[in-house]
Amino acid sequence: MPAQPQSVTLAFPDGATRTYPCPVTGHDVAAAISPGLAKAALAVRLDGGLRDLTRPITADGAIEIVTGKDANPEVLELIRHDAAHALAEAAKELYPDVQVTIGPAIEDGFYYDFARDEPFTPADLEAMEARMREIVARDEPITREVWERDDAVRYFDSIGEHYKAEIIRDLPDDEEITIYRQGGFVDLCRGPHLPSTGKLGTAFKLTRLAGAYWRGDSRNAMLQRVYGTAWRNRKELDAHLHRLEEAARRDHRRLGREMTLFHFQEEAAGAVFWHAGGATLYRTVRTYMRRRLEAADYQEVQTPELVDRTLWERSGHWEKFREHMFVAETEDSGGSTLALKPMNCPGHVQIYKQGLKSYRDLPLRMAEFGCCHRYEPSGALHGLMRLRALTQDDAHIFCTEDQITAETGSFIRLLRLVYRDFGFEDVLVKFADRPEVRAGDDAVWDRAEAALLGAVEETGLAVEHNPGEGAFYGPKLEFVLADAIGRSWQCGTLQVDFVLPERLDALYTATDGERRRPVMLHRAILGSFERFIGILIEHYAGNLPLWLAPRQVVVATITSDADGYAREVHAALEAAGLRAELDRRNEKIGYKVREHSLAKVPVLLVVGRREAEQRQVAVRRLGDSARPVLALGECVSALAAEAQPPDTTGGTDTPMN
Repeated sequence: MPAQPQSVTLAFPDGATRTYPCPVTGHDVAAAISPGLAKAALAVRLDGGLRDLTRPITADGAIEIVTGKDANPEVLELIRHDAAHALAEAAKELYPDVQVTIGPAIEDGFYYDFARDEPFTPADLEAMEARMREIVARDEPITREVWERDDAVRYFDSIGEHYKAEIIRDLPDDEEITIYRQGGFVDLCRGPHLPSTGKLGTAFKLTRLAGAYWRGDSRNAMLQRVYGTAWRNRKELDAHLHRLEEAARRDHRRLGREMTLFHFQEEAAGAVFWHAGGATLYRTVRTYMRRRLEAADYQEVQTPELVDRTLWERSGHWEKFREHMFVAETEDSGGSTLALKPMNCPGHVQIYKQGLKSYRDLPLRMAEFGCCHRYEPSGALHGLMRLRALTQDDAHIFCTEDQITAETGSFIRLLRLVYRDFGFEDVLVKFADRPEVRAGDDAVWDRAEAALLGAVEETGLAVEHNPGEGAFYGPKLEFVLADAIGRSWQCGTLQVDFVLPERLDALYTATDGERRRPVMLHRAILGSFERFIGILIEHYAGNLPLWLAPRQVVVATITSDADGYAREVHAALEAAGLRAELDRRNEKIGYKVREHSLAKVPVLLVVGRREAEQRQVAVRRLGDSARPVLALGECVSALAAEAQPPDTTGGTDTPMN
C-alpha cells in the first residue's frame, strides 16, 4: 500500500485551490471556509462523486461542498436514502421482530422492504413516521465503517438479520463491505449518508404499504414494503402531496369507470374490456394516427400474432424476452412451440424480404397497429399504464445508412405534430446508448451510435444523455412528455438497428449492384394506444378536447314539452357529424347535469319550452360557469367546427421545447 501523502490540494468550483494536512474531511474543509458553511454542509462532491462529509480525503482532487440548497438531483437522493434508513431504525425500535432487507431512494421518495409475520397496518405507518421524527430530533451521528466480509455475515446472522447476511454473501469477492451506524441501528450500505439524522429534517411522509417479493422473484418470500416521500423542505413536500392529490383526482382507472370507457377483471388480467365509449375514443385516436401515417408515406401492414419459436430464436428475442412471452404447444407434425408476439419487428422483416429490394425502394416505411402480448407479474399491472395485452403504434423504416439523418428528421417532425395535436408541448428528448446486455459487437454499436448522434446534431435537437438504456439491438432516442401536473411519461422512441437485418438476412441491391443490409429504424410515437389513452385521460382529467371526447354533446330536456324539439336538435348535431346523445328522461335537469358532468361530457345542450319556441339551445360546457343561449344553427356550426380533428384543419408545425 502506498504511503499516505503529508498534504492534499483541493480545487474548488471557483477555480481556487487550497492545501490541507492529510487526511482531511469534507467537514474540516467546510469549517475552514466558514462556520455557517460547516453547519449547512450535507456531503461533499469529490471529483464528481458524492461522498460522506466525515470520510477522510487522502488524495488531490476537485471538491464541492454540498448543501440543502444544491439543486443537483443527488441531494434529494441523499435525503431520501437517509429517510429510508431512519424508517428502518424506527421499525426496528417499534417492532424488534422485524428483519430489514433493502431500502433505496426512488423517484419522488424511498421505500424499505421488511420481513415480518404480522402485517403492518395504517396505524403502524403513523407510529413509524412519528418515531422517525424522534430519530431526527435525537440528531444521531451517522458513521461509516469498513468490515471484513466474514465478520459482517456473522454479525447480521447473530442479530437475526438473515437477509442482510445473504446480501453480503452474494456480493462480489472484491467488493468493500461498508457498514453505517446511527444510534443503535447498524446497516449494510454503500452510502453516502448525511453526517447525522438531524440533517434529514422533517419534510418527509410515509405514504403507503405494498407487497414485494424478496429480490423481485415470485419464488421467494413475500415482504412488506413501506413507501415514503422526502424533500428538502416543507414547501417542496406540500407541493408533492398536492400533486399526489391531483394525480388521484385524475386517476384514469376511476375516470374510466365514471365515464364508462373500460373495465378490468381477474379473468383477463392485464387486458382491457373496452366499452362503447372507450372503443370510440380508441378508434378516434387510431383513425387520427392512420391519417398522419398515410400523409407521411407509411405502408400499413398486419402480421400474425402467433409465430413459431424458431423465428424468435433467429431474431434473438427468445433468448432475451422468453420469460415475458406467452407460449402455446401444438401436437401436429411432431409438435412445435408457438409464441404470441411481444413486438412486431421480426414480422416486418419477413414482409420486407418478400421480393427483391433495391436502393430505389428505400426508405420503406412499414407501420402496424399490432396487438402484442407480454407477461407482466400481476403485481406490476396498473390499469391502462401496464398491461399484458397492448397495441403498439409501431413502425419500422428500412433505409440505407446515408438516409438515417433524413429519416430521423422526418420522424421528429411527425412526432412533434402528433404531440402538439394531442396537447403536449413540453417534450424532453434523451439519447440512450448501449446497454450492458445487448446484441451485436462493439463495432456495430459504434456505427449505430455515431449515426444516431449525427442525425440528432443535424436536426439541431437538444438531448439529454441516458447512459446504458439503449434497446437490445441499438441506441435510441426517448421522447418524454410532461403532462398537466408536471409528471413525465416516456412514450415515443426511435432506435437505430444494424443487428436485426443481419440476423434475419434482410438485403437490398445497392447502386453498385452489390447486396447490402438495410438499416432498420424502430419507431413509435404513442408507445401503445392503451397507455397513451390513459395518459390523455389523466392529462385532461377526463375533460377531453371535443374532437377526442367519446360523447361530444348531450341534448337534455327540461320538460316533456320540449321532446320533439330535442329530437330535432339531436338530428341536426348528428347530421353535422357530431357524436350526440339525447336525454329525454323524466328527471330534473339538475340531476341530468350532474350525471353528465360526472361522465365528463364536454357540452350539454339544455332545451325547454322557451328554447323550443325560439329555436335556441342553452349551452353548458364542462367546467365553465357561463350559460350562453344560442340559435340552433349557430350552435351546431360552431360545435362541428370545434370537433374537427386538428390534422384536418390546416395547422402548422411548431418547434419542440
